[in-house]
Amino acid sequence: MKKTLLITLLIFTSAICHLPSAIADNSPLGARSAGMGNASVSLADVWSVQNNQAGLGFQKKFSAGIVYQNPFLMKELSTKAFGLAAPVKGGTFGVLVSSFGYSQFSQNKIALAFGKSFGEKISAGIAMDYMSMKFGDAFYGMKNFFVAEMGIQAKPLKNLTLGVHVFNLTKAKLASYNDERIPTIMRIGMDYKFSQKVLLAVEAEKDIDTKQMLKAGIEYRPVNVLYVRAGVATNPSLSCFGFGINLKQFKLDISTTYHSALGFSPHVGLIYEFEKSSKNENDTKITK
Repeated sequence: MKKTLLITLLIFTSAICHLPSAIADNSPLGARSAGMGNASVSLADVWSVQNNQAGLGFQKKFSAGIVYQNPFLMKELSTKAFGLAAPVKGGTFGVLVSSFGYSQFSQNKIALAFGKSFGEKISAGIAMDYMSMKFGDAFYGMKNFFVAEMGIQAKPLKNLTLGVHVFNLTKAKLASYNDERIPTIMRIGMDYKFSQKVLLAVEAEKDIDTKQMLKAGIEYRPVNVLYVRAGVATNPSLSCFGFGINLKQFKLDISTTYHSALGFSPHVGLIYEFEKSSKNENDTKITK
């Protein structure tokens, strides 16, 4: 009984604080961004399918990723997700399947996204999400709803990327009582690559009903295969750190966030990028 009450309290706490487990709040996915304070709106990788679909437009390789996030080291609060980015002629499609929670409280999301770049300077993306939430038979029961989201990324200067993203454009309703709705969340941020070794990312996130959250992180690449990351966030205050290993087509990322009252929340992610076929490379050479 005590454990059930504790889990319920932590669920409410994580939802209120927007920690990376509340899928209905569209919290960022990916162990890389988690190590950088969850600043992710200007990044481009397979997790752009969640963090900012515009990043898919700059994703030129077919890639797949999995991630596991375990807030406060409690399996009942864990998030598991699979992401896929598939470049096609004219843009890149993305697919996301994610799940949070346990038998009495769970949130699930299936998203289909598309991102398109317009030259090398700007990209736009959009996603349609099918989401379901279960919160015990005595509360909501099972709720299903659709949510739309979109984003833009721009590169006005060399090494500088700007990102803007809006989640829940349609203000999807969760319950008729008190007109309860899924949060509408706006995020704006940027990253700047000082060199091939150092990347700085900053971001502001605002739920229209709550105080804004600020995030900042740095990524340092001491050698070709290793990345070291650190970051901070406010509302709530988080300290974040992690590292990544890049072994040709595989990218392994491990990180954790730390809340002074609730403790550590580890993240583990693996991304596989498929090499372009020799046929495509030959076609490119012939075209040139």
